Amino acid sequence: MTITESAKKIGETVTLCGRVNIIRDHGKIKFLDLLDRTGYIQVVVKSGEDLSQQDTVEITGEIKLRPENLINQDIETGKVEMVAESIKVLSKSQELPFDLSAKDLDLAIDTLLDHRPLTLRNIKQRNIFKVQSIIANTFSSTLNDLGFTQVFTPKIVSTATEGGANLFTVDYFGKKAYLAQSPQFYKQIMAGVFDRVYEIAPVFRAEEHDTSRHVNEYTSLDLEMGYIESFKDILEVEEIFLNNLVDELSAKAKNIFSDFGVELPKLPKKIPTITLKDAQILIKKEYGRDNTSEPDLEPQDEKDLSEYYLKNENSDFVFVTHFPTSKRPFYAYPTKADPTVTDSFDLIYRGIEVTTGGQRIHDYNQLIEKIKERKLDPKNFESYLEAFKFGMPPHGGLAIGLERLTAKFLNLDNVKKATLFPRDLKRLTP
Repeated sequence: MTITESAKKIGETVTLCGRVNIIRDHGKIKFLDLLDRTGYIQVVVKSGEDLSQQDTVEITGEIKLRPENLINQDIETGKVEMVAESIKVLSKSQELPFDLSAKDLDLAIDTLLDHRPLTLRNIKQRNIFKVQSIIANTFSSTLNDLGFTQVFTPKIVSTATEGGANLFTVDYFGKKAYLAQSPQFYKQIMAGVFDRVYEIAPVFRAEEHDTSRHVNEYTSLDLEMGYIESFKDILEVEEIFLNNLVDELSAKAKNIFSDFGVELPKLPKKIPTITLKDAQILIKKEYGRDNTSEPDLEPQDEKDLSEYYLKNENSDFVFVTHFPTSKRPFYAYPTKADPTVTDSFDLIYRGIEVTTGGQRIHDYNQLIEKIKERKLDPKNFESYLEAFKFGMPPHGGLAIGLERLTAKFLNLDNVKKATLFPRDLKRLTP
């Protein structure tokens, strides 16, 4: 039986298993908070019981109503408590290096991450990953409902996805291989098989950055869909996902958002959309900064756009479209009216890009041409190009950084805090 289930068993004797989170000694009796995956409950025990924080225990006792003046309205089990009759210690905890029961772990980020197997047990810390789980599950359920097929593609690959240099090399039985930067090539291939596919999987970027926005291994939420009329079909799918997600977060994580002092995302049914060129003109007009000659948005641009659309359209989200061909991969689809830009987009959320996507080139000869324009050798992309040699539908897709989106939802100051076991320039453990 779980702790949450026990709240409905008033007057009954039940057995609960969990972890001792807090101990409050009141002389003849002790009160402890017993924690499991569903929540926690107050347990009344005799003062003679030898218990420590983080002990794992099995407790049998009666579920009783708490006195009215002691009811905790903030938790599902706040109206009840357990009076312990017997306690079995399953595993003893050694002395803790810091107080895990604190609502906020006031630790330097290196300490927080160095002790990750322990700090993740803190209720607020683990709730970060409850939100993350809701995001991933909603992504899957939404796309399943829309007829997508989940796929699982290789993470050891023979060539760079985008021809870049930021790759981790692998000795693959004497051959040079790489950790995948993205499932891009494979999900495009699979769009030629199933029409609509998605994947939730790790990707690897050997970028020598040390910022609050980046890690070298993260989880990517990817989708690819065929037989699209334009890249706007992809925007519509993401809008459906995000609306479902806000509903799920409202139903299952409202208290978590409250604990973090943040509001649920403000999301209209139709997310505002603006071209990169028009966005830069808007920023020049509204904020006095002229970046109209730049091929991409600056970090401050993303913040300004978010501020503008929140104020004027009550939206925390904005799509920015039509980035220059030079700033997008070779497979990005050129806009017919202006081939210097692509039918691509970024989704900006509260001042940071959280999604990149767009329509892809589906014509074999055009792809060959674009590869050569980038001074790349088509022979290095033969297995990828085979799908196009024998016909591919118009298609496109997107990728969402799961950790970045989680961090931004909860207003965390570093994406590493939304990563279970981060990998960066210096960190290979735990």
